[in-house]
Formats: sequence, structure tokens, C-alpha cells
Amino acid sequence: MSLKYAVLAALLEGEASGYELSKVFDVSFANFWPATPQQLYRELERLAQDGLVEARFVQQERRPNKRMFTLTEAGRADLRAFAAEPPRRPTSVRDELLIKLQAMEDPEAARALVEERMTWARGKLDRYERVRDRLLDGRTEEEYLSESGRVGPYLTLLRGISFEEENLRWCERVLAVLRQRAARG
Repeated sequence: MSLKYAVLAALLEGEASGYELSKVFDVSFANFWPATPQQLYRELERLAQDGLVEARFVQQERRPNKRMFTLTEAGRADLRAFAAEPPRRPTSVRDELLIKLQAMEDPEAARALVEERMTWARGKLDRYERVRDRLLDGRTEEEYLSESGRVGPYLTLLRGISFEEENLRWCERVLAVLRQRAARG
């Protein structure tokens, strides 16, 4: 899959500038499809050229002018067709830390790397929980799921939360193994 469909899906929430989309990606999409602002701007240009999004210019007095992007009917149709297809490949993990652990010779260095991963996972989990609170807005999960027009953003957020919770469990297990090995000396 390309960034194309992630951008189209993000625009389902409504009109957005490239800057606003990069913020949406940081919060809502980063747990399953990260992208840099530069990648997003390039993709928006391609989507506009392909007629899948429309751009309008907004003049601003104290800031540079900005372009606001919206989905076209062609973009919605393309996204619907994509969403109806089964995924091409099952989920796979590409994780530099796992390669480092596979090649581990220094357990203390490995411990430091795993602790750093735990810090990242906790930070992401905290961010996802704040997004969850904002989405629920005082409602229970059941109320949100029955009342909300679109539940996709919440469902993908749940995946990000469970992924980071599993990262923390795995890190704790790795640290326990490393401690046991160090104790046996």
C-alpha cells in the first residue's frame, strides 16, 4: 500500500492543510502508517494532479498563504475501492531493535536499548490515551461506538494502544531475561 490511501483516509475527516494533515498523522496515523511532512506534501501534490483531491488557496495576513485540501468524488471512489480489497500481505514487523538483539553480545547495551524502547512506548501510549479521551469526550466506549458517524479512527487507535501495551510487556520480559542471565553471571 502506498501513502496515497492513508492521505485519502485522513481527508475523510474534512478539509485540511498539509500542516494540519501532518499533525493528524502524528497523532492518529503514526501507530500504523507514519509519514514525514515532506512525504505528505509530495503525496498531496500527486493526489491533486491525479484529481483525487482538490486544493484551494487561503490568503492569510500574518502568515504565509496556505492550501486547503479536500477529497474529490474520484478520491472517495478510489478510497472505497481500496478499502473493499483484502490486504495484499499480512502484517510484518521490521524493527531495528530486534536485529540488534539478535546480534547481541553486550547484555548491558541491550538492556539500555530495551529501556529506551520502553520509554518510547510509554510516551506513545500516553499520547494515544489522550487522543482516546478526546474522541470519547466523556462518553463510554459503547456510547461512542454507537453514536459516532465514523468509528474507523477509534478502531485504529485501539490497535495502536494494544501495540504499545504489547511492546511494554515484551520489553519487561526481555529485561527479566537479561537480569536472570546477569544473576547467573
